[in-house]
Amino acid sequence: MNAVVSPIQSKSGNQSLKDRVSEQEWEQRVNLAACYRLAAAHRMTDTINTHISARVPGPDHHFLINAYGLLFDEITASSLVKVDLEGNIIEDITGYGINPAGFVIHSAVHAAREDAKCVMHTHTRDGLAVSAQKNGLLPLTQHAMRYWNRVAYHDYEGVALDMDEQQRLVAHLGDKSVMILRNHGLLTVGKTVREAFDHMYYMERACQAQIAAMVGNAELVIPPPEVCERVAMQFLRPNRPSTTKDWPAFLRMLDKMDESYKH
Repeated sequence: MNAVVSPIQSKSGNQSLKDRVSEQEWEQRVNLAACYRLAAAHRMTDTINTHISARVPGPDHHFLINAYGLLFDEITASSLVKVDLEGNIIEDITGYGINPAGFVIHSAVHAAREDAKCVMHTHTRDGLAVSAQKNGLLPLTQHAMRYWNRVAYHDYEGVALDMDEQQRLVAHLGDKSVMILRNHGLLTVGKTVREAFDHMYYMERACQAQIAAMVGNAELVIPPPEVCERVAMQFLRPNRPSTTKDWPAFLRMLDKMDESYKH
């Protein structure tokens, strides 16, 4: 982990990063930077202390993650740090390095899951609140029922600095796409950046609704298990239009707000 503390600086002079990486890597960088900006726009940040990572296309097991010191609304395609599974920094034009706790969690999932092209972790108010509730996510809304019997749980062990926690974390995640880290927050996995963000967006909305519904201490309506399972399967149906239509719309929104994420 020494390389995480002392990043390897680029020696490529004034040549732009875009010109030095493959088209596939640059596209992944732009999408990941967009995801950071979207997380900021939807108030899913914790200053500099949570992370979204994405696998770099190609044979090397490298992934991209935020530089430790930039806010989510500052992230650009070029500022993302490229790191390998051992913690060696391959590319970091910022010189900030990365957060060791972020490396422990994200490298574990990328190493264990070939399908984990993107991993997103948040510490939002409502995600934290649900993570502290013994029963976890309840099927109170359509958003929550999407994940009926499909949420993994990992017990809190402290700040994620111990490498031996990685085995337990990935064992608890299994093959699921969403996980509640008890007393810690939410984690989602996707085959694409768009998919990981989609899971996080709706997990966050489900948690927001759960906390709001419980505030008034009124009796809650929980649909029967067969209805919950039916809803979950409906969200798994192939070729749902939103799986291809929403990401371009998000990028258009970002372009109107601030196009700097692309640089």
